[in-house]
Amino acid sequence: MKPAEGSTVIGKSVIIRGDISGSEDLFMDGEIEGTITLTESRLTIGPNARVRADVNVQDVIVFGRVEGNVKASGRLELRQSASVVGDIQAGRLSIEESASLRGRVELTEPVQRPATLNIR
Repeated sequence: MKPAEGSTVIGKSVIIRGDISGSEDLFMDGEIEGTITLTESRLTIGPNARVRADVNVQDVIVFGRVEGNVKASGRLELRQSASVVGDIQAGRLSIEESASLRGRVELTEPVQRPATLNIR
């Protein structure tokens, strides 16, 4: 799997203990223990990733394993190889066949982005 163009990439051999925050899209394929906060960005948790963290993002796509609570103001996608142990709060949720989820799910109203007005 290839990360989206323009994403920051954390490779599968990287181990992080601490907090990650930012305003760029992130492709995480390593291991993290702590928190991930990307409230205006997309997080992709790759197939090799092992995340033991609370996650607060705009959108998230999970291919790997997550242990912790996940809050997505937009869309959360659990792909076939995904495994999530923790509570989920999201505007929209998509779960593919064979994905694993153990926890509570709360679907909220998606955050509406302000429309761009072109006034002439």
